[in-house]
Amino acid sequence: MGKNDFLTPKAIANRIKAKGLQKLRWYCQMCQKQCRDENGFKCHCMSESHQRQMEVFGQNPNRIVDGYSEEFENEFLEHMKRSHRFSRVAATVVYNEYIADRHHVHMNSTQWATLTEFVKYLGRMGKCKVDETPKGWFITYIDRDSETLLKEKLKNKRIKADLADEEKQEREIMKQIERAEQLMTEPNGSDPQPSESQPKLLKLENGQKVSLSLGSSSKAAGKEKPESSILVFKDVEEDKKSGKGKNNGKLGKTGNGGGRSALDELMREQEKAKEWSNRKDYWLCEGIIVKVVSKALAEKGYYKQKGVVQKVIDKYVGEIEMLESKHVLRVDQEELETVIPQIGGLVRIVNGAYRGSNARLLVVDTDNFCAKVQIEKGLYDGRVLQAVEYEDICKVV
Repeated sequence: MGKNDFLTPKAIANRIKAKGLQKLRWYCQMCQKQCRDENGFKCHCMSESHQRQMEVFGQNPNRIVDGYSEEFENEFLEHMKRSHRFSRVAATVVYNEYIADRHHVHMNSTQWATLTEFVKYLGRMGKCKVDETPKGWFITYIDRDSETLLKEKLKNKRIKADLADEEKQEREIMKQIERAEQLMTEPNGSDPQPSESQPKLLKLENGQKVSLSLGSSSKAAGKEKPESSILVFKDVEEDKKSGKGKNNGKLGKTGNGGGRSALDELMREQEKAKEWSNRKDYWLCEGIIVKVVSKALAEKGYYKQKGVVQKVIDKYVGEIEMLESKHVLRVDQEELETVIPQIGGLVRIVNGAYRGSNARLLVVDTDNFCAKVQIEKGLYDGRVLQAVEYEDICKVV
């Protein structure tokens, strides 16, 4: 058996030593040769094969270095995409995981001399979100995959369509309320003209009849004028108090109190329907300031600290950037609570009937844990909400 055969103890020892990672300064990327000490690396540099590779390198050094840099960057980002796609991790952790493969492209063959320079480059190019902390550099992978972008685009389109439908429905409701107000404020003597189509009679529980004319036309003008007229609005509660349970026979005349009561009842029903449809078990949204109440994070100094919601993940988890330390955490909404600003501050309604609207804080009722706010901008501009719970409003950045 030869001196350096495959099964000799020396050959086995050499393979065991070569199996692990060696020092980076004794690695030749052109020859893909790893030396174990300085003397071995010196001998390799004097070899004929290395000299030939260096002649090739000398013909176009920039192209070769750029090629290694591009390959190193692509493999590094591919590892980030597979292992830490949605996480904020230390750059050294990712680098150590990347170099675990001994056949990787070494950094001494790229245009970056240190890992810090490479991390800053990723931040400048917008390929990763980079932040420097006392514990070192932390990076977050920015997913620009076409499939992910398409899903995000479809999600935003669906949200906009839902908001447009909701606003359209609210406008129709407001038009109906305005039409009812106009009909109730008409003079008692101005009865609507009789229409060709017979009006519908609706019978109430107490025996009263309500006549509704859904379409009427004027024969003199010869043009169609669609209108909806409610001939009778009778307040049942007032009838009970006054002892009048029967119809007085005057269908064309209605008291102001009964009309207002019916309008208020209609508005209350609309508010209840809106509250039922917009009340959800999740309330996190981007751009609000929240407070961390998780005692598990007290050891790291985040308990009772405030932060800004940068991103909402799966409706219930928020990516919070702390205001003091600028650290980014992922916290469940169960471990967060809303923040109430000073009087006159801007808040966002995060749950309930007017979910998603911005409002101005007017009064705080500490006894009942609620606040009085006035909505700003949008469809309900100027509307005042008398009692909104603390959990339904939150301070805006």
